[in-house]
Amino acid sequence: MAAVRGLPWFAKVYLVLVIGAAFVLLGYSVLSGGRLDRLDWSNLMVLTLLFLVCESVPTLLNVRQAAVSVSFSAVLAAVVLLGPEGAALVGVTAMFSVRPGLPLVKRLFNSAQFAICGYVAGRVYVGLGGTPGVPTIAGFDDIIVPFAGAAAVFVPLNFMLIALVLVLTGQADQVPLRGIVQFMVSYFGYATFGLLIAGLWATVNSISAVLVLLPLFVARWAFGQYLAQQRSYDATIAALCQAVETKDYYTRGHCTRVSQAAGMIAEEIGMGSERLRAIRYAGMLHDVGKLGVPTKVLQKDGPLSEEEYAAIQLHPMRGLEIVRGIDFLDEAFAGIMHHHERQDGKGYPMGLAGDEIPEFARIIAVADAFDSMTSDRSYRNARPREVAMAELRKGAGTQFDPVMVVAFIKAVDRDGWEPPRTVVAPPADVAETTAKDHDDPTVPIQVVSER
Repeated sequence: MAAVRGLPWFAKVYLVLVIGAAFVLLGYSVLSGGRLDRLDWSNLMVLTLLFLVCESVPTLLNVRQAAVSVSFSAVLAAVVLLGPEGAALVGVTAMFSVRPGLPLVKRLFNSAQFAICGYVAGRVYVGLGGTPGVPTIAGFDDIIVPFAGAAAVFVPLNFMLIALVLVLTGQADQVPLRGIVQFMVSYFGYATFGLLIAGLWATVNSISAVLVLLPLFVARWAFGQYLAQQRSYDATIAALCQAVETKDYYTRGHCTRVSQAAGMIAEEIGMGSERLRAIRYAGMLHDVGKLGVPTKVLQKDGPLSEEEYAAIQLHPMRGLEIVRGIDFLDEAFAGIMHHHERQDGKGYPMGLAGDEIPEFARIIAVADAFDSMTSDRSYRNARPREVAMAELRKGAGTQFDPVMVVAFIKAVDRDGWEPPRTVVAPPADVAETTAKDHDDPTVPIQVVSER
């Protein structure tokens, strides 16, 4: 139980409440008679076996000791075939899943949350007119609506119970939130396997459990492929960001913070989940074109020549060239290409103005400038947040899109902003630094004519 001792007290309270609630539900069912005396125990054993097989081979998430499986389909089938009490009994057997090294507290929580979700879903099923038991072929249509209601309660409740424990144990930031909607939709889709099991039971009895094993494991494989794809996407982005930030000691972490700020703006203006994912990628990669700018130009102290400034202005186009072949970036390409355009048309690389500038680029321009101003640089210390906000307001309508400025200020006022750590100046012989930051609107780059 060492895992319990290491948890925050409010997480311990939550776990006790969930586990206690499950025992209360089961105890109430036993003491009140319920349907336990009328359960078909052979069906219960088959569904329990199906549940345990699926629960024992979950897909691991990018969260410590967290995983997802499609075992809940068996619980939903139990809702139809056995009723609330039977569904709770199937769910509580998660305690005995074959997952070596899984802590006891985790097993107890899994059992409890499945039991609670199964029982509540069963009550909804009965409340909507469903009758627990093996459905007849002629009466199959009558269970569709009650089952849909049960699934509509089971899936969100299951997610809520798991999400709360992740939040309370400080692991919520490790969850790929951009995929939460896709997971929810997938769960609703896989929930129909429970209806399939119940429907097949009417014709082939318990053999239906075997018949659905193959599609259930295909579903598990699909979960794994989705997560592996997301991990590969994130690893690709992280590698490119690391390559960019090795060119300047002071800008390490800049890409991540711009991505975060861009996401805050996007959420504030109501951007959908798919575009939200893309804008965060764009924020991470907005400066990838710096890889194509000579280091001596980035590190030059003093005015730049026209040729050197042209190299700086070309970095968005270089960035597009570098990432053009990464298909999953989608609309992020526009943000990378045009994040240095200005509302008044005096930006680069194409001199776009106003609504000609893609929305992603207008978002990143604000996020980029804000983080640059509030971060330490080799030539100055970080500016206070209020000063940076004032500068954004000052540039609204000329350099920045006023709508995006207002959205970002609202988001920061509501959610706050964690300032980057103070950078200790590195020894000159071990780290490269940029002499001037082209993202900082308060320190414009000086250009001298070569004529």
